[in-house]
Amino acid sequence: MWGRGILRENVQSSVEECAREILDDVPLAMRAIRSQLRKNGAIEISIPQFRTLVFINRRSGASLSDAAEHMGLTLPSMSAMIDGLVSRNLVMRRTDSQDRRRMTLTLTERGRTTLQRARESTLAYLGGLLESTPAADRAVLVKGMQILKSIFAERSV
Repeated sequence: MWGRGILRENVQSSVEECAREILDDVPLAMRAIRSQLRKNGAIEISIPQFRTLVFINRRSGASLSDAAEHMGLTLPSMSAMIDGLVSRNLVMRRTDSQDRRRMTLTLTERGRTTLQRARESTLAYLGGLLESTPAADRAVLVKGMQILKSIFAERSV
């Protein structure tokens, strides 16, 4: 065993065990992140809004349809969320110059600042949680997260 027992002596894990751990543990992490975003009253954005801001930041000029697909929302639901973000001056919605039926989304300066503050606050919170975790366990966690990213990034293209 290493550190707090993250790795067992038998490092062989079944596909089912891996799937169960992801299914059980990712929601716990998201709940902690959601709690931290709510706790910081100056930020006042929900997890879906945070994820939408992250998506638009990474894909500036994305369409409403792109954002809806990424978030797993219907167009009317995504449109309502974007309306709220636009009214709070976090997102700018423009008509595409090449296709007048298509709307493009970009973050405003306030949107970038809000996203940055939310990220910094949440990173500090998560860092505090991880401080007491042994370095070897943190290295395993980083490697595991990199593996998850590669698995899921392939499928979200």
